Amino acid sequence: MNHIFQQAPASSSKRTATAIQVAILLLATFLPNPSASADTSPHWQSPVGDPYSVERHFKKPPKKWNAGHRGVDFSATASTKVVAPEAGTISFSGKVVDRTVITITHPDGKKSSFEPVTNPLPIGTKVTKGQPIAAIDASQHHCPSLTLCVHWGVRKGDEYINPWLLIETQAPSILLPIDDDFSA
Repeated sequence: MNHIFQQAPASSSKRTATAIQVAILLLATFLPNPSASADTSPHWQSPVGDPYSVERHFKKPPKKWNAGHRGVDFSATASTKVVAPEAGTISFSGKVVDRTVITITHPDGKKSSFEPVTNPLPIGTKVTKGQPIAAIDASQHHCPSLTLCVHWGVRKGDEYINPWLLIETQAPSILLPIDDDFSA
């Protein structure tokens, strides 16, 4: 048997390809994602409570050994209590160079460190989210503006990550329909 296949005109193929792409986008947009949580609220909280003000944001260096800002600096007052942003266990509490630092190891393995602080809880103390863990050390000025602040750094393994992403919710992405020329 001899079969002859006829190729569809180019414009028909383009329309079919576009229709398939649009169908895929629509399915991806409107079908529920079973792995996504409906809860868009932050799971961690600010180490200084709410409301809070940020003095300096995270700035990841291009290479681990380069200069950067490996945390977020939150404005504070002399009476500010530093609180656990998430539950965990105090894994370090002591001096690093000239300031007191406290570190919480969280159940997911992340480590949160805070400085400069005073009167930190001792190593081994189990803490709950929102529990005071230390006070601001008003004799130390970590922020360049010389205002009081607390620096919060978070490590995942040996990599510093942006703590801001743990407390701020991200709005969901919205896919836009496309035209035949793939412009939105």
